[in-house]
Amino acid sequence: MDTAENKLRNLIIVGDRVLIKPKSLSDKTKTGLYLPPGVQEKEIVQSGYVMKAGPGYPLAQASEDIDESWKATDEKVKYIPLQVKEGDLAVFLQKGSIEVVYKDEKYFIVPQNQILMIEREEF
Repeated sequence: MDTAENKLRNLIIVGDRVLIKPKSLSDKTKTGLYLPPGVQEKEIVQSGYVMKAGPGYPLAQASEDIDESWKATDEKVKYIPLQVKEGDLAVFLQKGSIEVVYKDEKYFIVPQNQILMIEREEF
């Protein structure tokens, strides 16, 4: 069975980007007016659940001794972690996001700087 975790386990999100699954949108307004399918997708602000997050912002590596080329260069890249976490409800600007379809599911890839706020359930 393809659960959400199994579907996305092979995906690696790069840098400061976040994979968001949009919330299911209602097809009518609070007053009961039905909206055509494309209207809500064109909203400036969207919301959805964070499914995966990238490692963060990469830090520049400071080279202490350039002349020591004999040293092993097995240093790993270091990152400033992102503020969002998997499971957060994110409100984001759609203008800066990329819409993708993966295994018949619609997602947005959003840079963290396009996320306006998050709602997190603390356990």
